[in-house]
Amino acid sequence: MGFKARITEQGTRARTAVAATAIAVAATVWGVSALVGPGHTSAHDVAEGHGPARPGGSGSGPGPGGTPAKGIPEGIAHASESGANAVNITIDDGPDPRWTPKVLDVLAEHDVKATFCMIGPQAKAHPDLVKRVVAAGHRLCDHTMNHDTAMDKKPVAYQEQQILDAKKLIEEAAGGAKVEYYRAPGGAFTPDSRRIAAANGMRPLGWNVDTKDFGKPGAAAIVDAVKREIGNGPTVLFHDGGGNRAQTVEALDGVLAWLKRQGRPTGFPIRTAPEAAEAAEAPDAADVPESARNHVS
Repeated sequence: MGFKARITEQGTRARTAVAATAIAVAATVWGVSALVGPGHTSAHDVAEGHGPARPGGSGSGPGPGGTPAKGIPEGIAHASESGANAVNITIDDGPDPRWTPKVLDVLAEHDVKATFCMIGPQAKAHPDLVKRVVAAGHRLCDHTMNHDTAMDKKPVAYQEQQILDAKKLIEEAAGGAKVEYYRAPGGAFTPDSRRIAAANGMRPLGWNVDTKDFGKPGAAAIVDAVKREIGNGPTVLFHDGGGNRAQTVEALDGVLAWLKRQGRPTGFPIRTAPEAAEAAEAPDAADVPESARNHVS
């Protein structure tokens, strides 16, 4: 092969190598975009406490669980059906035979309706309490089978089983009443879990005010947490399960009395997505406050 032929062959090989490199880089960029594009969360977002979704957001495209049920968005709900000044009371981890009746009594005394986020096996063990919750006009929320706060790191099939098995047990215990929300344990939502919930008629439900009642800091501290954090948004987190909830019962009474003095009505979190309600959801706020991520709720 002559000198000129060798130069031509080397130039061709160089151009081929450059083209191959460009294709590889493009493929890598596309792959990263697919992983952290719209509806998905990067590791940085989770580390910064922003949670897997933004209010009013949705998962990207079809996937496990099918498409959203009519009118049920995949975005995590915060706003109240009762308007911008209303507060949503949510109660997690029950039902509990000792504490759920006491919580129900306090709610009845103040004529307040709440959303009860129930653990599937707990609902199966106490169907009388589930029926009492429904009969009193409260709403039901799916809080999974095993309260696994690492659900967001588990396979999609596991997430689906945790969500749908719990929904089935809660609805059976309720005698046919529908579960209207899904709350991930510890705020461990994923695009897939939100999609699965919405496809099965449940609005993903976050919280804005973590009362820290699970740690039993004292009733006064729980009430103070609500007063201090209510500016974060309308949805307040309490517990009726997971241990002695005497402080919660006392604090709930105090919080509801304080809300009444403030002229703050109570209501249920939004389920569907009328434009007015979605606009009230503070689109730049994190779904789960940084202080609440990996919380036991």
